Amino acid sequence: MKKRLMLTMLLITTLVAMLGCGEKEVITKDEIRPIKSLKIGEMEPFGGRWYPGKATATQEANLSFRVPGTVQRLPVDLGVQVNKGDLLARLDPQDYQVALNSAQARLREAEAGLELATSEYERVARVYDKDPGAVSKSLVDVRKAQLDSAKAQIVAAQAAVESATDNLSYTYLKSPYAGVVVEKFVEQFEDVQAKQSVIRILDTSSIEFTVNIPETLMEHVDKVKQTGAYVVFDAYPDVEVPAKVKEVGKEPSKTTRTYPVTLIMEQPEKFKILAGMAGKAKGDKKATAVIAAEEGLVGIEIPITATFSDEARQSFVWVVDENSKQVSKRAIKVINLTENGAMVTGLQPGEMIATAGASMLVDGQQVRILE
Repeated sequence: MKKRLMLTMLLITTLVAMLGCGEKEVITKDEIRPIKSLKIGEMEPFGGRWYPGKATATQEANLSFRVPGTVQRLPVDLGVQVNKGDLLARLDPQDYQVALNSAQARLREAEAGLELATSEYERVARVYDKDPGAVSKSLVDVRKAQLDSAKAQIVAAQAAVESATDNLSYTYLKSPYAGVVVEKFVEQFEDVQAKQSVIRILDTSSIEFTVNIPETLMEHVDKVKQTGAYVVFDAYPDVEVPAKVKEVGKEPSKTTRTYPVTLIMEQPEKFKILAGMAGKAKGDKKATAVIAAEEGLVGIEIPITATFSDEARQSFVWVVDENSKQVSKRAIKVINLTENGAMVTGLQPGEMIATAGASMLVDGQQVRILE
């Protein structure tokens, strides 16, 4: 009985301790909070933050035949550069050639039938016009119906010839643009179905590079359109490839609240960019200068950890009074993100700000500066 009582008391004590740990900490001005701080200085306009991405071809397609058949020729190899109109694959044309020959024969029969029907109708029509009693009106109508039927057969036969001709031409698979063969999905002598992928080809004459930009910085994308950007690929970290903004996504990601921005660039001279290469991109340094010049701003770089936002997405920092060691909330404007933090306005060189623990401070709270 005593052991059971002790066990019960131990469970109650543990539960109370757990509930106590789950209570939210109340922040008051009376508590002196230790913080890290930074005395800020004036910065020259500089480039923005790097954004990771991956290269893709400007055009890419999985090519297929429009008709089924057996692959007779597959004359291209992986990695081969092809020009527009080059033959990539060919189906065995025998069945389609036979179908075309048959359709052409039916067209010739229909043409002969039309000639006969025309002759018969014209003969009875002349007789009827000269002597209505020599032939009946019903016979004229019959010959006219036969002529109309012969004309319809000509139309059907011509359509069949056109279809058979098209099907025969579809046994050729040609490149729709200049590019590189990067994958073959079938082998020679293999049977394939219509619309089954046969060859994948990429147009790598120019390369696209897509990055995701935070919604708070989308207003500055137009400036990057004016000044351009550049991309650095992981495999060639010392080469900056100039790029331009091609298109901007109109809808943000529901999870990250970022917008896709697609850059486009020409192949550099020093190396060849391949689809799938990873890298990073950022706006040209001129973009930040344009933003600052248009708005009459002087940018100051601060750590991103020093900033915080309210429900209206207004950005703030905590400014530290060096004499009283009290903090006050200051509204700022984020011009751009940088490799080390953020470029902002609303601060003056020489002011001290809290660089960590912003969520644990309240206006007017006294702090202790950590070395």
